[in-house]
Amino acid sequence: MLRLSETPTEAARVTVEVLAPDPISRVGATSQLRQYPEVSVVEAGGPDGGATVRILLVESLDGESMAQLRRLVRGGAAKVVLVVGRIREPELMEAVECGVNAILWRNEATPERLRRAVLAAARGQGDLPADLLGRLLSQVGRLQRGGGEGAPGDPGGLTARETEILRLVAEGLDTAEIGARIGYSQRTVKNVLYGVTNRLRLRNRAHAVAYALREGYI
Repeated sequence: MLRLSETPTEAARVTVEVLAPDPISRVGATSQLRQYPEVSVVEAGGPDGGATVRILLVESLDGESMAQLRRLVRGGAAKVVLVVGRIREPELMEAVECGVNAILWRNEATPERLRRAVLAAARGQGDLPADLLGRLLSQVGRLQRGGGEGAPGDPGGLTARETEILRLVAEGLDTAEIGARIGYSQRTVKNVLYGVTNRLRLRNRAHAVAYALREGYI
């Protein structure tokens, strides 16, 4: 598993809304999460619209579910976790670039794995399985060879320090591990990552890694 950010050391209560096209999937994910005291699950479409994290659980990203994913990402402050059975490379790139905070395979979405993704997403962090990172690299390589359009950020690109930190993020190191590796405090590492995402108008760390891969920095 590739961790695009650290696992939280102190759990905070997070309000979660589970969205799925079938009731069995929705009830199953809801039941998994309700065993954790730091997670509060609210009814999808219910009167409590203040969910911190929204989980979209689908078998594949067809046109309808992709449109729903875009609406979730762009429609509010809630972070988005995608749980999917299968995903093609173009859909993976689009999901990352539109701002999805975590992607999980359905067959790997155990209660603890789902909990960690939800808590990471609530903090604006990201999480991708290692095999999906390989597919993301493949897609980025094809875009580069084909002269695909660039990322949405400032053409000034990344500094050497930013590149090194994003390379370590892509390798799965958390903030503390990155700081220890390169001799920075955790606060400095977090500030660098915040500066990258803010300056280049990237949505989160996963998007920042995708940008660095696409532009050939890592």
